Amino acid sequence: MTSLVELRVLEGPNLYFPRAAVKLTLDISGLAAASEETAGRFARRIGLANARPGAPETGFRQRFALRAVGHLVRAVADEAGTTGLGVRVRPTSDRHRVVVAYPWKHRGRAEAMGRAVADVLDAVPSADVEAAVGEAAALVAGAEPGDEPRTIKPAIPVVAVTGTNGKTTTSRMVAHIGRADGRVVGWSNTDGIYIDGEMVEAGDYSGPSGAGRILAHEQVELAVTETARGGILLKGIGLTRNDVSVVTNVTADHLGLQGIDTVDQLAEVKAVVPRITRRKGWSVLNGDDPRVFAMRHVIKARPWVFTRDVESPAIREVLGEGGRATTVIDGWVSVLTPDADPDPLVELVDVPMTLAGLSRFNVENTLAAASAALAIGIDRSVVVEGLRSFLPDAEHNPGRMNFFTVGEVSVVVDLAHNEAGLEALLEIMNGVRRPDARLLLGLGVVGDRTDELIEKLGEIAARDSDVIAIGHKEKYLRGRTTEELETLMRAGAERVGVTGVPAYPTEVAVLSALVGQALPGDVVGLMCHAERQEVYDWLAEHGGTPDSSADLADKVRVSSA
Repeated sequence: MTSLVELRVLEGPNLYFPRAAVKLTLDISGLAAASEETAGRFARRIGLANARPGAPETGFRQRFALRAVGHLVRAVADEAGTTGLGVRVRPTSDRHRVVVAYPWKHRGRAEAMGRAVADVLDAVPSADVEAAVGEAAALVAGAEPGDEPRTIKPAIPVVAVTGTNGKTTTSRMVAHIGRADGRVVGWSNTDGIYIDGEMVEAGDYSGPSGAGRILAHEQVELAVTETARGGILLKGIGLTRNDVSVVTNVTADHLGLQGIDTVDQLAEVKAVVPRITRRKGWSVLNGDDPRVFAMRHVIKARPWVFTRDVESPAIREVLGEGGRATTVIDGWVSVLTPDADPDPLVELVDVPMTLAGLSRFNVENTLAAASAALAIGIDRSVVVEGLRSFLPDAEHNPGRMNFFTVGEVSVVVDLAHNEAGLEALLEIMNGVRRPDARLLLGLGVVGDRTDELIEKLGEIAARDSDVIAIGHKEKYLRGRTTEELETLMRAGAERVGVTGVPAYPTEVAVLSALVGQALPGDVVGLMCHAERQEVYDWLAEHGGTPDSSADLADKVRVSSA
């Protein structure tokens, strides 16, 4: 059995370093169980002459192991001819596993060092632990250097958007505004690669490959990249820097994957994006999210906050530092700069994405997009026109808050993939239903969420809607069974007294069932992840028509009445 659990090469800025790095996941069982005498000899060999390893399998030994592994990497590097190597060591949820990261300039030698470090840990229980360190250093010194990092240095302006919810909508809005400015915009996201508004390749390109594809396109004048947590953790960011970064929010999502178990850890991952924003650029941060606002302490760029609350302390603090803020004043999207009167850009009622200000999340996305567009240098008048012309429909923002009318029933199609997203969907559904009408929800989840999150989604859905039904996502079971997911969602619904929740095999099937039982004025919501085009096709076949901005405004007025 080897101590090397995983060796992962990160090609660009990452959770550990602002440049390419190697991430090792190491099993330290041998070191944890070694005798105090053996652990002491190991410590002295790697330069920890006064270390006290503690008894085997104790908390003291675990703390020693974290320190010792970092010193081991440096010792091997020093003896192989690389001095002053930066090393980061982190514990994991498994007390016998640690993560070690170090930057690299030559891939072959960096990978050789990862394997050599594991060889030393394998040798710890033996009598040859001292010799093992020297042998490891010799292997590294003799390894072929290999390729250098291929991290891209952008030659055009880059807006990088990250966050848990809203990053796709926000990046779409920024790209739309950029095109309104006459620029050829390259945009990468979870749907694919877009050049000047046309998809040129479908697929999830929210990682480094997406950024690389659009920057390689000769005609692109502005790059807008959606940056997801998975790409940062698994590959690193493919760019050396960005000019403007946006962090929309950080909420519980994808926890329990790649060593990220808490929302605080997730926030640290998202913070990689603003950390590499150039010093003369802008980091656009959500002032209403404490974890996002705290990122201003790790950035080099100038801070620009957005908040729905004009009295937010975040505004006072950032303006005091010479930054900027975008907020809502008397129903107007307004920009604040130090020692100047507010600049009212556009009324929320004239921004279709906000549904006359009804959609709290899309108000925030609007504030973020306006801030980013202004920060990248787009003229104020163009930003206003872009906000007015970006629509919540399948053309401009597919899969996010798309409204349709089928007979006298409203249908809302949205990704709604986590708690915050589902609550936002239900908020919108409430905002357009007629008095005394019902909310009918097609509930669905992807399999890589925790049991707790899946149950919570069932609870929220049952608590806040009148009728719920499950629609499965066969493409996204991710190791789960449909029966297992049904059990978890139903358990959540039962916590608020809802039992007997029916299940359907597809998103289209659950939509058909809910629309079939809806009454005039009811609103059907669908958490749509796997069959977006099929859902659009079904709606068209059954007389569904996309709602225009005027249609939505009418529905909001009727609901308010």
